[in-house]
Amino acid sequence: MSERAPDGVRLRTRLTDLLGITYPVVQGGMMWVGTAELAAAVSEAGGLGIVTALTQPTPADLAREITRTRERTDKPFGVNLTILPTITPPPYDEYRRAIVDSGVTVVETAGASPEPHLEFFAGHGVKVIHKCTSVRHAVKAERLGVAAVSIDGFECAGHPGEDDIPGLVLIPAAVDALTVPVIGSGGFCDGRGLAAALALGADGVNMGTRFLCSAEAPVAEAVKRRIVEASELDTRLIFRELRNTARVARNSVSDEVVAILADGGAFPDVQPLVAGTRGRRVFEGGDTEAGIWSVGLSQGLVRDIAPAGHLVERIVREAYDVLTRVTGQFAGS
Repeated sequence: MSERAPDGVRLRTRLTDLLGITYPVVQGGMMWVGTAELAAAVSEAGGLGIVTALTQPTPADLAREITRTRERTDKPFGVNLTILPTITPPPYDEYRRAIVDSGVTVVETAGASPEPHLEFFAGHGVKVIHKCTSVRHAVKAERLGVAAVSIDGFECAGHPGEDDIPGLVLIPAAVDALTVPVIGSGGFCDGRGLAAALALGADGVNMGTRFLCSAEAPVAEAVKRRIVEASELDTRLIFRELRNTARVARNSVSDEVVAILADGGAFPDVQPLVAGTRGRRVFEGGDTEAGIWSVGLSQGLVRDIAPAGHLVERIVREAYDVLTRVTGQFAGS
């Protein structure tokens, strides 16, 4: 794709300038989903595709996935490195090395403080986007030296934090507190959302659920159809009592998890239900009742399964039309 889409539409922001991309649309770094085909399709269309590091079993596998992505696009793309406190953490130093040795210059971090990783990435010219769920964490991330912040509202899939602040408030609050570019995340899936985020002061948007329901996402068609058929009411918040809230699809498993914890249960009581292997079976086999799986409130606005590149172009054109219409209503008044 040329710098300008065929109809001349372009949305330039601090984020597009920072990352060398055409459109301020970032693909969410989703576990089991952020593979070469999807990331390359988003990047080739002018957005920023994201390869998910820990989806790959080893750092060597990640290096191969980065190579596969580069074979499909010569446009910028990034790698998500989620930092989780676990008893046996992944070899993060080896994943970091695989990223920089592969020539990737954009990394999205999430899950915990990026501080242990920033010196290494800065020393190799890698720009770090850190995903936060609160303004206070975003301010700390900026102080540590990240290049941009992705601020994740309560509407998001996965972990929204414990403050329950939706994007309509969280995004402008973050914009007011930060000097680095801000990416709005959580609840975005179309051009209206992109236009709204830009109006709130954000420099772009991060979309997970929308790209989960794209042609290139390595997810069973039954899962994608379930997203199209679902409404904004069809998610559950689990782990509230454990202060580790997660938004997942509403199904028999998530209903059971909520009921057990509400009745005084502890994590060991639900651990077999929420095992990651069960969620992976959902994506691979298409049985949407096989386990818990992440999806955001924006599924209520997802109407189709479409190629990721087409989605990027559609979203940008819609945003441009919305912004043009709104500004035109007040022109000369």
